[in-house]
Amino acid sequence: MVSKRFLAKRLLLLVPVLFGVATFVFGILHFAPGDPARIIVGQRASAEQIQRVRAELGLNDPLWVQYLRFLGDAATFQFGESYQISKGTPVREVVANTLPVTIELALYGQFFGIGLGIPLGVLSAVKQDTLTDHATRIGALTGISVPIYWSGPLLILFLSTQLGLFPASGRIGSTIFLDESWRLLGTELPLTGLVTVDTLLLGNLDAFVSAVRHLLLPSLVIGIYSMALISRMMRSSMLEVVRQDYMRTARAKGQGAKITVLKHGLRNALIPVVTVVGIQFGSLLGGAVLTETVFGIAGIGTMLVSAIGATDYPLVQGTVLTFALLFTLVNLGVDVTYSYLDPRIEQ
Repeated sequence: MVSKRFLAKRLLLLVPVLFGVATFVFGILHFAPGDPARIIVGQRASAEQIQRVRAELGLNDPLWVQYLRFLGDAATFQFGESYQISKGTPVREVVANTLPVTIELALYGQFFGIGLGIPLGVLSAVKQDTLTDHATRIGALTGISVPIYWSGPLLILFLSTQLGLFPASGRIGSTIFLDESWRLLGTELPLTGLVTVDTLLLGNLDAFVSAVRHLLLPSLVIGIYSMALISRMMRSSMLEVVRQDYMRTARAKGQGAKITVLKHGLRNALIPVVTVVGIQFGSLLGGAVLTETVFGIAGIGTMLVSAIGATDYPLVQGTVLTFALLFTLVNLGVDVTYSYLDPRIEQ
């Protein structure tokens, strides 16, 4: 059981982290070249038009005034409206519409990474120096070494184009997905924004199966690296655990090898793996940009890249801070899981 004091201390640590990220983002954007006002009004606009837009955006105010206003807006997640990418749309609405796309992709990728990485790591450790161990290690090393921009097109070419097992792009079949405003089968989405969950909640199995088929391939691509890393970490951790005295004592008492590993070894071996899983989830959110581009998925990663190119200050600030908040919450979850697996950590 995690103590309230431990949880409160971890929550308080999030404040300076988010403050630092907000300050960094504000500084980078405001010292970067490019004038948002000129981008909004166009290259042929007059000086008066540019000054009018700068005044409307508050860009003529002293930098410290802009900074304090930004911190106040960030505290309530009020970043105004998008300048360019979704003109006139509140940033909060843009983020709310695109973030679930990336989260769903990262979750499926992480499920793939954990679901295969942990069993393969345990198997590799238990079968140390056998053919199974060597094959698992070679597979993990290959998974770590292969970049997404190479594995993505290759899997599309083989599994989608040649074998026709999976769709090559999108989130759901075009015959089911009626338009970009999330109107599906006469019902307005998102309910949760996660298309597999929403279709299931709507009770339409055809749409659900279509959504899962569309997500499997990009999830496989984004999860390969995670699976390989978790597998290697799990093997290393498990090898250290199986040499401990309490494992030998359990075997000496007559417990079977499988029971000893699963009952006494797995929990202790998972502690360092939990850290990798937490860091990997954050990396999957960031790494989803490449996967979204390869598979034509309109997630928040793709939108962030476009916003940076268009100097869309409000959208970049809102998106980056959302990423930072998610990453810190994932790390909070890692700390809590740590504490559950080994209560001594709270001390």
